[in-house]
Amino acid sequence: MKTSIDGWGSGLLGVVIFSGSLPATRVAVADLSPLFLTSARALIAAALAAALLAVLRQARPGRRDLQSLAVVALGVVVGFPLLTALALQHITSARSIVFIGLLPLSTAVFAVLRGGERPKPLFWLFSGLGSATVVGFALLNGGASSPAGDLLMIAAIVLCGLGYAEGAALSRRLGGWQVISWALVLSAPLMAVVTLMTLPGSWQAIGWPAWAGLAYVSVFSMLVGFVFWYRGLARGGIASVGQLQLLQPFFGLALAGLLLGEPVAASMVAVTAVIVACVAFARRFA
Repeated sequence: MKTSIDGWGSGLLGVVIFSGSLPATRVAVADLSPLFLTSARALIAAALAAALLAVLRQARPGRRDLQSLAVVALGVVVGFPLLTALALQHITSARSIVFIGLLPLSTAVFAVLRGGERPKPLFWLFSGLGSATVVGFALLNGGASSPAGDLLMIAAIVLCGLGYAEGAALSRRLGGWQVISWALVLSAPLMAVVTLMTLPGSWQAIGWPAWAGLAYVSVFSMLVGFVFWYRGLARGGIASVGQLQLLQPFFGLALAGLLLGEPVAASMVAVTAVIVACVAFARRFA
């Protein structure tokens, strides 16, 4: 019970941190290219991760872990950041909520395929209901669609679910923050090359909001959030804790209301209540 509660608490904190990722990315790609943003955020996070690993004198992962770390890097260090950055050039961050609502299902599927978990049939019912609720809400409030943007987001969700499940399974052996740290370090040489090749032509044309967006996704989205998220998935169950992602769009909207003064509709409160119920039942039957 203690492990489960700890896992859900860590997972929830990770979701809160991730809730600012897409808005920050949307702001950053206004002045920065998607490739530069993806590589620079990974390189900055890798430098912080390498320092952390060195200071705490962490043992290097074994050969059997390298393949899994490569999958994690493909999914959450390169795949999801790059594809979402490309997608957000075609769609709004609000529109992206449609696809974030599908991330828990993607994570749960890969929890079965890669993590060896076997949720009960009712878990899939409530997980699907929660995802459908988020998607329905987002479709009504998320703006116009774009075939290119939508396809990029679908690919991003598939890779992210794979990276979440693979990283969570590996976290049981290496530890949560160690997994994302080693995945970042592993991808650093490639990210350094891409960063140098995609440097902005004019630094003066980049506004401070873009720099702030880069800073957020580099430190929080790429490193700090994963420390809590992988810990939560490993200790509370990948499929079960993964359902907390259903709350991510609503945390983002709530933060917008608190920090930016944007109105929070009554429909959002009602839908959030439905989502909380779905998460609770999915957890019970995971």
